[in-house]
Amino acid sequence: QVQLVESGGGLVQAGGSLRLSCAASGLTFSIHNVGWFRRSPGKEREFVAVVRWSGDRTYYADSVKGRFTISRDNVKKTVVLQMNSLKPEDTAVYYCVADRLAGGSDPAEYDYWGQGTQVTVSS
Repeated sequence: QVQLVESGGGLVQAGGSLRLSCAASGLTFSIHNVGWFRRSPGKEREFVAVVRWSGDRTYYADSVKGRFTISRDNVKKTVVLQMNSLKPEDTAVYYCVADRLAGGSDPAEYDYWGQGTQVTVSS
């Protein structure tokens, strides 16, 4: 049974930082692309970032480029999203995702999803 468990969400003031982590189990982590999506109230799921299985390529949404950094550790089976210079519009539930083939921005392509962690950025 595949499990993706997110942690690290919380409340932060605008301009602050948060570090989200996702621990994976039940899958061969090192051959899966992993990433993050988010959903704000009343909105569709939005792509945030993804890192290739080998860790050598990353892809970011324009809205977070230059502020967020995704990284992975294939030994610890974790993926981390470092979020800096947070804005109120970053407020959302953040979901960890994994898939053998998907590596883009379409949420429908990802087989595995975590339960999500809430990030709230106050102005």
